[in-house]
Amino acid sequence: MSYDLAFRHQQALDPSALHTLATSLFALNAAIEDCRNAGRPQDSDPAVILLARHLGTIASEIEDSDVELRRACIDAIANIRRKPALIALAHKGVAYDEPAKKLFHSDGRKALRALADALGLAEDSYDLRSNRAGIAVSGEVTLHGVSIYVQLSLGVMGRGREVLFRKVAGRRDYVGDRNHWASVEELVQPVRFAARIRRELHLPQSDAAATLLVA
Repeated sequence: MSYDLAFRHQQALDPSALHTLATSLFALNAAIEDCRNAGRPQDSDPAVILLARHLGTIASEIEDSDVELRRACIDAIANIRRKPALIALAHKGVAYDEPAKKLFHSDGRKALRALADALGLAEDSYDLRSNRAGIAVSGEVTLHGVSIYVQLSLGVMGRGREVLFRKVAGRRDYVGDRNHWASVEELVQPVRFAARIRRELHLPQSDAAATLLVA
């Protein structure tokens, strides 16, 4: 396999085409990868150092002060922490992103377990399973009870229809009645969503669910 070892040096000598943070960062990462492939030390490579300095120059031209940027980061962190990760993942998607997909399945199981609690389901009355599927899809997280089937997935039916739910006749019924759809935003509000499921599927309300609604 051959590599164009001169290209990174040419870019470093004339970075005039690298106008933005994105293009400058791409060129720097490409130069580092080129060094790695060629077996050269990247920390002392002159092209890598010049491209890194060019990236710093582009960043220094942004008018916001460090104080303003730090405040913006702090505000962003606070905003992210107020919102469940599942909502952000649903907007972003998790295809070809293994860490995001791992988080999606972990938080998806937690959300469906919280829904089972809101529905008043006993722990031994339902299955909670996760199918990761291939790298190009989100896979599914499924809650399958005696009378209820709920499945979370991304990208299949589009935004706002990430959650499928339907009535079933037992834990071996994989077909059930007609499908209903809900958004991931509804799923992360388990008590309210449980009330909707019971209403639309005409399910009896358990004593546990009634206590949650009153609380």
